[in-house]
Amino acid sequence: MKTLTGRDTEVLVERLREAVQLADVPAIAGRIKEELEAFAAGGLLLPERFRQTAATHYSRRLLHRDPELGFTAVVMTWGPGQRTALHDHAGIWCVEAVVEGEMEVTRFELAEQEGAFCRFVERGRVRAGVGSAGALIPPFEYHILANALPDHVALTLHVYGGEMDHCSVFEPVDAQPGGRFRRTERALAYDA
Repeated sequence: MKTLTGRDTEVLVERLREAVQLADVPAIAGRIKEELEAFAAGGLLLPERFRQTAATHYSRRLLHRDPELGFTAVVMTWGPGQRTALHDHAGIWCVEAVVEGEMEVTRFELAEQEGAFCRFVERGRVRAGVGSAGALIPPFEYHILANALPDHVALTLHVYGGEMDHCSVFEPVDAQPGGRFRRTERALAYDA
């Protein structure tokens, strides 16, 4: 394994730029998925600045922001046991790949919405290893991500069709299956 260099990042960004210029969201997502799978499976280690965990939350660090084409690439670092709440992607397409470790991804479909309250149907759960990638294209944008390994750090790379600076988070109102969730808005920021 070798550590990701500036040149490796430039090559990846150029490939992402080519994909985003396809202009059709399913085609963009498909091409980026292929690029991220190849990138993640290539045995590259992300530099130390992307590997630092935070005690209270998974970390988000900007890898690239493209002012011309409007997409961003973000590295997320997951400590043991860290996970997201059920959340959406604020209407922005996203492609996510596992770079290191193993993630559990649980997909949901919005079944009902009344004001701030929603019901969801679980649509699948997968364990994704290094080189695995998936896409979220609204309206199919609801999921939970979790580090699947209890004693290892996981790293994921996310490419968004914009700047994802907020999302809706859905907290359970009752614990029964098929129960209601309350939607709240959450601001997102990058870690140092």
